[in-house]
Amino acid sequence: VDLAAACAGKIAVTGLGKSGIICKKIAATLSSTGSPAIFLHAADALHGDCGLLAKDDLVLAVSKSGETAEILQLLNVAKRLGLPVIAMAGDRNSTLVQYADVFLDVSVTEEACPLGLAPTTSTAVALAMGDALAMALMERKGFGKEAFASVHPAGSLGKRLLRVGDLMHRGDAMPRVLDSTPMSDVIYEMSR
Repeated sequence: VDLAAACAGKIAVTGLGKSGIICKKIAATLSSTGSPAIFLHAADALHGDCGLLAKDDLVLAVSKSGETAEILQLLNVAKRLGLPVIAMAGDRNSTLVQYADVFLDVSVTEEACPLGLAPTTSTAVALAMGDALAMALMERKGFGKEAFASVHPAGSLGKRLLRVGDLMHRGDAMPRVLDSTPMSDVIYEMSR
């Protein structure tokens, strides 16, 4: 949390496969709760998207095995740029964890898949850890309802957080009538 809270740039959340899908959600949650983030597809990063990384950024790498070749190559770029790396991995002895400045343990004893192969339990744990990190950063940064409302202007969340001043007309755009104005004219003025 300390390392991520100190990030003056954006958090580049990277992964592949099912972990990559989880990374998209983690990046979206971070961004919507006061910690600017992007999803950086590890394979695409190696073919030019590393250009998204800047000197004040941080890399959050998610991998069950911690041995995904594309992520490890991306970490070489991050280290060359001097970017801090947080590893969210299921193997504390992995190469990814050895590269990282901080390790978040998302290991599981078994997958929910009857074959024990499909990422199920491991992706749920990674998602929960990503949400926990986002909420801890939100609290650390003092990201309250006002800030939350500013980045959620639409949908049911936005509607719940709206204030009268956000909807109200001002100046000449505000409908005005006299006490003696006939109701049909009042309705016309309000509709106009």
